[in-house]
Amino acid sequence: MDTQDFSGERQAFCDAYEDTLAFLEARQAAGSLSLIDLEGEFHHLTVYEGQDWGGRGVLKNAEIQGQISAYITVIDAMKNKA
Repeated sequence: MDTQDFSGERQAFCDAYEDTLAFLEARQAAGSLSLIDLEGEFHHLTVYEGQDWGGRGVLKNAEIQGQISAYITVIDAMKNKA
């Protein structure tokens, strides 16, 4: 996939998604990732997402959305595996 065709916002989302997914998969492979911990981290990430009172801008919002999407992907995979 040629990521140079993406807008800055789309690129920020994709980079954050891929980085977060790789981080979570590495934790899972190391055996240090429980569903309870993951859901707690996800909860705090969504709280952080809602704290945009100062206006963080479209790139940071896209990055947070990418992280949230990665967490949802891993949580869904863990729940479907159980």
